[in-house]
Amino acid sequence: MTYYCFLLSFIMSVIIAPFYIKFAKKLKFGQNILGYVEEHFSKQGTPTMGGVIFIVPTIVASLIFAKSNLTLSLMCIAVFLAYAVVGFLDDFIKIKYKRNLGLRAYQKVIFQLAIALVVAVFVYKNDALNGVYLPFTLTKANFGLLIIPYIILVFVATTNSVNLTDGLDGLAGSVSLIAFLFIALISTFYCKNLVSDATSEYFIQMQNLNMICVAVAGGLLGFLVFNFYPAKIFMGDTGSLSLGALLTCVCSFNGTSLYIPIVGIMFVVSSLSVILQVLHYKRTKKRIFLMAPFHHHLEHKGMNETKIVFIYIVLTILVGTLTLALLGGL
Repeated sequence: MTYYCFLLSFIMSVIIAPFYIKFAKKLKFGQNILGYVEEHFSKQGTPTMGGVIFIVPTIVASLIFAKSNLTLSLMCIAVFLAYAVVGFLDDFIKIKYKRNLGLRAYQKVIFQLAIALVVAVFVYKNDALNGVYLPFTLTKANFGLLIIPYIILVFVATTNSVNLTDGLDGLAGSVSLIAFLFIALISTFYCKNLVSDATSEYFIQMQNLNMICVAVAGGLLGFLVFNFYPAKIFMGDTGSLSLGALLTCVCSFNGTSLYIPIVGIMFVVSSLSVILQVLHYKRTKKRIFLMAPFHHHLEHKGMNETKIVFIYIVLTILVGTLTLALLGGL
């Protein structure tokens, strides 16, 4: 069933994309390029807010192939859409006023914290969900009340890290696709090894969450057909914020949240490079990187955009494969 789910989502996104690109061009939903990213001047005006292309197929395909209890699936979809709305508002303001600033930072943070708090409290009140697998072990640690601030922190960190990674054609989409697939595989490993009853409601709901991961991967693959260099469409904050939120929500429910910085290692590279750059500059007035996030530093060093994306993809696959290999040895 997972193959059919992936295929349906892929086909839907490939069908939707040309119509949306035409629609976006007609309404002049063009991307404004930052003035100091000289390598991207040629991308000015490329249609954005393309997250719609994979959001719709993800929702439709995951619901079609879901089984019985849909509580967790619907929660994930609601969070997915909520963050997409926040991203859409951010993108729309940028386009309407032809500027790089959309929603102000505090406005986005308020929205993000509010949605994350709902998920965190939901997890806290459900004993079956209130636990986090310790990486490379079969141990599930119960965080108790601390699960609430922990999940909120993971939401903020992940959504913004994915958002920062969305800086090159095909980068955020490809890394996210791989991360979702590895999270589904890791979750499957834990279910098979720690859940004795494959017909239990908990097991079925975990399978539904895996189906969402597969659906979004299929949708992203279809989107990447039009997003790889030279991109005909950008996902915008509509896509990047919703991807980070969905990944966090799924992992919060299936207990794999500590694996996010592992299989999403390149998201960590993006956010960490920005943090280090800001802190070092405030202290010394000097920069560590030519430009942050790190993928822009590589661009300024003269590396080809396609090569950078390829390196990020390969590293993500290698880390994910190594993670599965270590789990398999338990």
